[in-house]
Amino acid sequence: MREQGRVAPVLLAAGSDPTAVARTFIACGLAADVTLPASADVAAAMRRYDQLWATRTPSAVVVRGDNLAAGLAAYWRRVPVMHMDAGRRSGSLVADDADGDRRLLTQAATVHLAPAPLAAMNLLDERVVAGDVLLTGGTAVEAARLMAERFPTRAKGNRVVVAGIKTGSEHDQPVREAMLALTARRPELDVFGGLALPYPERSRLIAAAEVVVTDDADLAEEALAAGTPVLVPGDGGGLTEAIHAGCAHPVDPEAGAILAAVADLLESRVRRDSMSVIGSPYGDGLAAARIAQATAALLGHGQFPEPMPARPEAGVSH
Repeated sequence: MREQGRVAPVLLAAGSDPTAVARTFIACGLAADVTLPASADVAAAMRRYDQLWATRTPSAVVVRGDNLAAGLAAYWRRVPVMHMDAGRRSGSLVADDADGDRRLLTQAATVHLAPAPLAAMNLLDERVVAGDVLLTGGTAVEAARLMAERFPTRAKGNRVVVAGIKTGSEHDQPVREAMLALTARRPELDVFGGLALPYPERSRLIAAAEVVVTDDADLAEEALAAGTPVLVPGDGGGLTEAIHAGCAHPVDPEAGAILAAVADLLESRVRRDSMSVIGSPYGDGLAAARIAQATAALLGHGQFPEPMPARPEAGVSH
């Protein structure tokens, strides 16, 4: 947005740990313009956002993923909402609480910025007006490049495996068991819990990793943007595009199966490279520019961008 010069962005750090968010901004060479106190739940967060929108009303609010509080507070203030990563669906409102928030946020959004074609189709299936949906891709590709420039990949050492399972996930225990067995059998490996690390260090580890095991869509998207193969315990709900493309593989959520799948990839450079070369189906490195241009266009400054081009199907030449 700052580079395009059409609108003046105000960067906000909020959520359950706004200090961590602010640190992530700093790692990206940015500084938060506003920091809200930590909120324990959606209701408390909505009150804080509403107070902010009342005293410093924005022309539009750009929210990402499942940030329901910011979106609803803007909606009730009649402020347009640009929803990044719109249309992601895990398919389970029980196992994934965030899925419900994403669906509710869809009802409040003005423009839906979809990260992948399937996400856009989900929105259309839910009766979102086609003209309000824009296929932008996700910004993880740009973030991965930025982190690679600012924080070079860790020096060569032990081989790296990163595992990150969502809090409360049914896959947590089998993945833990598999990683413990892996480190016992392969002492030359370094195994890290990706979701517990600060963003810059996590980015460096993901870029250095040979395999990432996760059921977290954000962590998986970061790994795919860095060209790291991903194994997804379970049915891969929110990562259908990556599994279809072949850059991520589903694995039975059982410790033995996870251990075998990781060992198989570690033993075969060809298999890892065949997954890495596909790249990420969630962005082409131009998502941030499209989102900035779309936000400006909504506010009357220029035209909406062209959507992200569709990726050719594997094995089909054009």
